[in-house]
Order: sequence, then C-alpha cells, then structure tokens
Amino acid sequence: MSTASTRLPEGRYGRSSDQRADRKLRIAGSVLGAVLLALVGFFFYHYVAQNEISAEVITFQASDDAVKVHLEVRKDAGASGYCTLRSQSADGAEVGRADFRFSGSSTRIDKVVTLRTTAQGTTAELLGCHAD
Repeated sequence: MSTASTRLPEGRYGRSSDQRADRKLRIAGSVLGAVLLALVGFFFYHYVAQNEISAEVITFQASDDAVKVHLEVRKDAGASGYCTLRSQSADGAEVGRADFRFSGSSTRIDKVVTLRTTAQGTTAELLGCHAD
C-alpha cells in the first residue's frame, strides 16, 4: 500500500487562496491603520495647536458665601475669552458657577477672582476656557 500525498506540486497551480486572502487583509489593515493615524494626527493638531487659551487654578480659599480663586491664564497675545469655574459643597452638590472674562495684549494673566456660592464650597474647579 502506498500513501497518496494531499499536497499540490510546488509552482504548478499558482498562489493558494489563503495567500491571496492574507495579502488582501494586509492591504486593508495598512489602509485602515493609515486612516486611523491621520485621524489621531488631525485631532491632536486641532486640540493642541489650535488651543489659544489654557489656565489652571493655583490655590483657592473658601468662606461661607464665596470662594476666592487664584487663577492663572496663558493665552495668545490679543486673544480674549472666558474661563468657567465652579465650586461644590462637601456632599458634591454644585454651590456656585461663574464665567470670568479676560482680554488684552498680555500673554499671561494672574488674577484672584471671587466665585459667589449659595453655601460653603469645599472645591474650586476649572471647567474650561474658551476663546471669543
């Protein structure tokens, strides 16, 4: 008894369908990867390069009806806009929220602003800054 081989002779019938499918999958994966990389680059550029204003809360001091917030804003020269601050009570309820506007040619604004609250606030949180 002899055993018959199930393999086809090398080079006689061209590429197998598995090799063609693997090549198509590699091409599709490369195209999708390039598209994903382009999207990530676009969003990174839009967020970082187009962001004219950034700010941070340096310190804050809470009293019964207000929170004094030391706010530092960095912006492009001539840019104007506003920053939104909020304060929360110990139980997490929002007790104050306000927008603080700024403008001018200075690229750095260092200011203490007063956020009025309906009850004693325990936090001062910068929600974001936006250009006009």
